[in-house]
Amino acid sequence: MINHRIALLIIAFLLFINSAAQATTLKIATIAPDGTTWMKEMRAGAKEIENKTAGRVKLKFYPGGVMGNYKSVMKKIRLGQLHGGAMTGGELSSIYPDMQIYTLPLVFSNYDEIDFVRPQIDPLLKKGLEEKGFVCLGISEGGFAYMMSSDPIKSIADLKAHKVWVPEDDRLSDALFNKMGVNPIPLPLADVYTGLQTGLIDTVGATPMGALAFQWHTRLGAVTESPLGYLIGVLVVDEKRFKRLSAADQKIVMDVMRGIFKRMDKLNREDNIKAISAMKNQGIGFVQPSSEELKLWKQYAEEVISDSGAVAASPEMYQKVKALLAEFKQQQALSKP
Repeated sequence: MINHRIALLIIAFLLFINSAAQATTLKIATIAPDGTTWMKEMRAGAKEIENKTAGRVKLKFYPGGVMGNYKSVMKKIRLGQLHGGAMTGGELSSIYPDMQIYTLPLVFSNYDEIDFVRPQIDPLLKKGLEEKGFVCLGISEGGFAYMMSSDPIKSIADLKAHKVWVPEDDRLSDALFNKMGVNPIPLPLADVYTGLQTGLIDTVGATPMGALAFQWHTRLGAVTESPLGYLIGVLVVDEKRFKRLSAADQKIVMDVMRGIFKRMDKLNREDNIKAISAMKNQGIGFVQPSSEELKLWKQYAEEVISDSGAVAASPEMYQKVKALLAEFKQQQALSKP
C-alpha cells in the first residue's frame, strides 16, 4: 500500500514538473497606461487564455512605457528579453511600412469609410507582419487623431504660429508640416506631456481618449475637428516564441484575442465619443477649417504621400485603399434616393 502511494506521488510530481516545463509566459510591453480600456481588455484576455490552457500559456504585460519606447521594445524582443509589444501602426512601419496605411494623413474622412476598408486590409497587414517574423494577435481601433492645440487652428496660417509635435521618426508627418511651412518638433510619446508643460510644444495630434489617458488635454485649449489620420493599436509577438506553443494552444490564444480585439474596437469608439464630450465639458473649444482650407490640406497630404513612395506605404497598398474608398463612395452615391 505504501509503495502504491509513493508511486502515485511520484507520478503526480512528474506530471507537475512536466506541466511547469511546458508552461510559456509571453512578456509583452505597451505604452498604454494601466486602467485604460486597452489594459483592462488585455488583462481579461490573458486571464481567459491562462484558464483555457490550464496555465500552459500566460501573458505578462508591462504597461505605461516602463520598457521604454518602441525602439527599446523591439531591441529587447530581438534579445529575447521581451516576446512582444503593443504598438501603433506608425511604430511598426519601421519593420513593415504598410502598417501605417491607416495613419496616412487625411486619407480617411469618417468611420463609415474605415468600417468598409478594414475587413479587406487588416488580413493583408497581418500577413505582412508574419513575413517579417511576427505573429499579429490583433489590430484594434485607436480612433481618429485630431489636431489639438493651445489656441484654435483653422488654417495653415494659424498653424505656423504654433510649436507642433510629431512622433520621433515620423518622416511622413514631418514632411507634411514642412510642406506647410512649419518646422515640427520630434519627441518620443513619453516626452509629450513634459513638452506641453514646459512650452516646448503646444500642438499635438491625438485621439480624444488618448489625450485624456495621457493627460495632454490639461494643457490644451482647442481641437481642430477634422480627422488627420486613423490610429490603430497592434499586438505582435515574436513568431519563434509563439511557435513554441502547441498548435492547440496557439489556436486558443488567437481565438481569445480575436474576441478581445473585436470588443475593443467597439469600446474604443465609445470611449472616444465620451472623451470628446468630456473635453467639451472642460471648456476645450472645437473648431472647423473651411472647406477651401481643408481642400488645400488634402492637396498637400496627397503630394507628400506620392513623393514619399514606399516610406509611407507601398504604392500597391496605397492604391488598393484608394480603390476601396472609391468603391465605397460609389456605393454610397448609388444608395441615395
